[in-house]
Amino acid sequence: MEEILDIAKYVLPSLVVFGASYYVMKLFLENESRKRVLNIKLENAKLITPIRLQAYERIILFLERITPSNLIMRLYRKDITSIEFQTLLMQNIRDEYEHNLSQQIYFSEQSWELVKNAKEEIIKIINTAATTIEDNATSTELSHAIIGKTLEIKEMPTHRAISLIKREIAKVF
Repeated sequence: MEEILDIAKYVLPSLVVFGASYYVMKLFLENESRKRVLNIKLENAKLITPIRLQAYERIILFLERITPSNLIMRLYRKDITSIEFQTLLMQNIRDEYEHNLSQQIYFSEQSWELVKNAKEEIIKIINTAATTIEDNATSTELSHAIIGKTLEIKEMPTHRAISLIKREIAKVF
């Protein structure tokens, strides 16, 4: 029995020291692992932040470019018919959108949906304006009809989308 007590005198403290060491090492390793994950996230943020800001800039530029007044000023040609001008406007909007389509990965679903809706509403404004003029009308007449339709709208869909994106940028950065 005395032999068991002698063995217990040495084994029990050893087990306590081993348990305490194990616990301290476990905490240390978990802490180091958390630090490593945090450093990786910080490095990723350093890389992604400029790219994400560029995406926001590109989409705001897209929205500004498809705003009817800017679109007309940029693409207006006096020597084409209203149908040709309408086609030119539509093609330009679609090309601009397709060029910026990949930017959606940097946006919330809500803001990207607003960008898509703004594009569709601008197309709708142009098409609606085109139905109000004669088939053989000039590009000037279509331009006036489009501007007239935009004046009837309380808030341009592109401006609404830009406002939401600016709020999102302020929230994220």
